[in-house]
Amino acid sequence: MSFEISFTDALILMPKFATTLKALIENKEKLSEMAGTTMNEHCSVVILNKLLRKLGDPGKFLIPCEFSGMDECLALADLGASINLMPLSVWEGLSLPELTPTCMTLELADRSVSKPLGIAKDVSFKVGVFHFPADFVVVDFELDP
Repeated sequence: MSFEISFTDALILMPKFATTLKALIENKEKLSEMAGTTMNEHCSVVILNKLLRKLGDPGKFLIPCEFSGMDECLALADLGASINLMPLSVWEGLSLPELTPTCMTLELADRSVSKPLGIAKDVSFKVGVFHFPADFVVVDFELDP
């Protein structure tokens, strides 16, 4: 075992590493035993720096879903949102029952305030093979061009 460090750095760092160096020198058998340890796949990946790059949490993603009476669509799932929004045009296309009145107001991301038309209760939608009921707050948004 060898260390490459300048003499001045060694003098500065000596008090910090004295116990570690002493333990290494006193336990030569243990050190040689550790040096001969076989590596598993995970260790060699870490040492060779071949770990996959960790991706950030997108927070929002698209889920293919189906509503009865509507072709398959992509729903934007926002994990940070606490309500489900549905544009009025989509609600009208689904031929759902009457909206439940609500007195809530919404502050949107652009700081504008919107008053929902009502809440569509227990709307059944399908994701993959699973069916889920959910409440949607129906808002009259202007359609994107």
